[in-house]
Amino acid sequence: MSDATDGRFAYEGLDRVLHEKARLGILTALVTHRDGLGFTDLIRLCALTDGNLSRHLDVLASEGLVEVTKAFVGRRPHTRCKLTAAGRTRFREYLGQLERVLRDAAADEPAAAKGKPRPGLA
Repeated sequence: MSDATDGRFAYEGLDRVLHEKARLGILTALVTHRDGLGFTDLIRLCALTDGNLSRHLDVLASEGLVEVTKAFVGRRPHTRCKLTAAGRTRFREYLGQLERVLRDAAADEPAAAKGKPRPGLA
């Protein structure tokens, strides 16, 4: 028999493209910088190598989540990354799912512990 709670903790809204640690960091950095960030800024902020960042940006760009533009500043190449409108929307929806996970985890606390914040569940 099916129960109304079947699949309650399946979290189908957790987007595998966004849920990867490095991509989560990239998107968080970009959502907080509306005008985008330079490639070297993302390397520093996300603690990634050039190749690793490049690969993750390729995945995000192929999904239409980020826009990567390449230009020259003086004689030096400059790569700028920016969250697209669709990327911003998809990321916000993903964060909503993460909030649901946190609420569900916090709801299982014993009554005596309620009201006392736990690390990660405050």
